[in-house]
Amino acid sequence: MAFLETATVEGTDVLYKLNPAAKKYTLRDNGFTETKSGNFQLIRPLDATPQSKEGFKLKITVSKDIKTLKMSITTANGLKSVNLFKDEKHKMNQDKFFFLMDGMIDRGLFEKVVK
Repeated sequence: MAFLETATVEGTDVLYKLNPAAKKYTLRDNGFTETKSGNFQLIRPLDATPQSKEGFKLKITVSKDIKTLKMSITTANGLKSVNLFKDEKHKMNQDKFFFLMDGMIDRGLFEKVVK
């Protein structure tokens, strides 16, 4: 998956882009860690209990120049991308995804893109 100026997860049509005011410290303050290649990555569980080792994870990677990003929802081991929005039994996970993204928008990290 390539870095793009706008990104979304499989199954939803809400697009996100980086806020132009976002800086490296903004990413770090929001839980992103710097990878060996200089990019910034955030992995958050989408389960009811954060201690659970099962379930889905939100994975967001921001390029080192803080201009492009990629995001996906993966299985617990992080190896396979999944479509969380194809089944209503994952409603709680869907709500948690939007809650996490809205929180990062409120903190000035992302913006929703209007089509």
